[in-house]
Amino acid sequence: MTTTTERRTSLVAALALLGVTAAWGSTFFLTKDLVERVPVLDYLAVRFAIAAAATFLLFPRPVFRLTPHGRRTAVVLGVLYGVAQMLQTTGLEHTAASVSGFITGLYVVATPLFAALLLRQRIGWMTWGAVVLALAGLGVLTLGGFSIGYGEALTFVSALLFALHIVGLGAWSSSAEAMGMTIIQLASIAAVCFLVSLPNGIVLPDNGRDWLALVYMALIAGALAMAAQTWAQAHLPPTRSAIIMSMEPVFAAFFAVLLGGESLTARMLVGGTMVLAAMLVVELAPRRKIEAEVTHISV
Repeated sequence: MTTTTERRTSLVAALALLGVTAAWGSTFFLTKDLVERVPVLDYLAVRFAIAAAATFLLFPRPVFRLTPHGRRTAVVLGVLYGVAQMLQTTGLEHTAASVSGFITGLYVVATPLFAALLLRQRIGWMTWGAVVLALAGLGVLTLGGFSIGYGEALTFVSALLFALHIVGLGAWSSSAEAMGMTIIQLASIAAVCFLVSLPNGIVLPDNGRDWLALVYMALIAGALAMAAQTWAQAHLPPTRSAIIMSMEPVFAAFFAVLLGGESLTARMLVGGTMVLAAMLVVELAPRRKIEAEVTHISV
């Protein structure tokens, strides 16, 4: 039986993930604006370098206390997340911030699918129904049909990689190693982005407003969010984590309309509602059929 302490920890973890999701949702319109002046890879490299440096300076010891397995898995997860970030941010240059947020939210449907495949468990009919509903909603949301443009396609692939990151983090993270794994992941993301961007040189923001946005995304939506997610997922199964994070596209649309100057359209409401409905179906379906709690995956 679940103890009171465990229930309380689970609730705190869920609230932490919700806060992470709000922070992520707030970055879509900021990022779309910033990458008009700073190349995507340069922005990501500097953002995650600042995040990694800040967390290491504040908490250096957890890195040295990591086990070899913890370091390896953190590097794998960081590289995976870094590639997903590059695809998502590049896609954001070619689509609206609200649309990008909803497409990214498809990781909520992809997470239980990947978890089930990794564990070789049968995928229930309700999960397949959620996939069809989500894809239909995606078509309505993006182009009013079922074709997908360049930006939407890149964002969709990034959503699949984010789903793999969620499954891996749920399998490999522990509360004791959360901060150490966070720093290694952030450093790995920065390294991947620098490796790709260095041949052409690094372009930095040239005004205080852009630097303020970059530092916010590095420290709040980067370092703090990654630490909270890594800790929270040590206490929550992958599918539940993904469902909580399904609020990301809602926050993305909210901030894009409220602060980013985008218009709230009927297509956004209908398509977004279909995608969110698919996410809820995944959560409300019998957990025995769709939830794969990954307990051990080794590199």
